[in-house]
Amino acid sequence: MATKATIYKANVNIANMDTHYYAEHSLVLAQHPSENDLRLMVRLCAFILNADENLEFTKGISQDDEPDLWKKSMGAEIELSIILGQPDEKRIKKASGTSDEVIIYTYQEGMASSWFKQNEKVLKRFKNVKVVFLSFSSDIEEICSRSMELQCNTDDRVLTVISGDSSIVVGVDEWR
Repeated sequence: MATKATIYKANVNIANMDTHYYAEHSLVLAQHPSENDLRLMVRLCAFILNADENLEFTKGISQDDEPDLWKKSMGAEIELSIILGQPDEKRIKKASGTSDEVIIYTYQEGMASSWFKQNEKVLKRFKNVKVVFLSFSSDIEEICSRSMELQCNTDDRVLTVISGDSSIVVGVDEWR
């Protein structure tokens, strides 16, 4: 019998001074059995950094041909694709060809740096692809719970995620 996804709920209050976006979102995230808490929280951070009423989570990790998040226009064209981790050239090419803009959020410094160095020439071919490295002041998965109440403030490309008495600072470094 296949293991089912674990459902997480997050009430996220977003104040993004960089984009002047201020809203509250009630999100439901399905954690695939192979997805760890860190990756789940990176998905949530990607949402927070690009928050929009039309941004939504996709099937992501369980569906290779979809990004992890996307924003579609009223006509169903993909305006923004967000991919997490270190995608291969085929996945980048597909996202670049089907979306107006692609953002790859990478994390885990050693693996991310190595992947970026290996793919830097490939990435230059795609004009609509950005690579962003996320760094964390402490283990963000420690604030991960099945029900989350988060205050998220972004200013000067730094995201602060507050949960109760805990706060995590997320560095947002655009590599490309």
